[in-house]
Amino acid sequence: MTAPSAGDRIVLPSWAEASAERMAHIRRVTSLLGEWAAAMNLPADEASRWIAAGALHDALRDAPEQMLRTLTAEGERAGELLHGPAAAVRAEQDGERRQDVLEAVRHHTVGCASWERTGRALYMADFLEPGRGFLLSERAFVASQVPRDFDGAFKQVVRMRLEWSLAQGGEMFPETVELWNRMVSTRA
Repeated sequence: MTAPSAGDRIVLPSWAEASAERMAHIRRVTSLLGEWAAAMNLPADEASRWIAAGALHDALRDAPEQMLRTLTAEGERAGELLHGPAAAVRAEQDGERRQDVLEAVRHHTVGCASWERTGRALYMADFLEPGRGFLLSERAFVASQVPRDFDGAFKQVVRMRLEWSLAQGGEMFPETVELWNRMVSTRA
């Protein structure tokens, strides 16, 4: 019998609004984060921050848009981009004080050039989790590389996300472009 994974132990906060499908995604993300943390022999405190970010990132993904706008005081941004900032606000109201966790959750959809490792790990896990049905072999390969080459895998994920967005006719978010430009200019 194997030990339970991080995804099996996820308990969302009482304010979460996540469907069963969304919970399955959250479990896959946190499981991946837990696997990477274990393979990288991360200190327990850092591993717990990764798992907390994974658990919180989509906690409000299925909440009504008006509620998200109220929490974020955001009237202009597209509704599908509000769940991360809203979850960060709500988590902070609920007592979360670890800034790397809050920043990871806040920006997990578009990226953030000033992220610490927690944000980078969440960004990768959200994109690479095995339940997503596109670029299966490519994403699985990059996911396997994270423990060995965290920075290289992160750069690959940012590139893949930009390429996927362009191929699908999606929007190029300024935060994602800034993240890419910072990585390219610093060779991170």
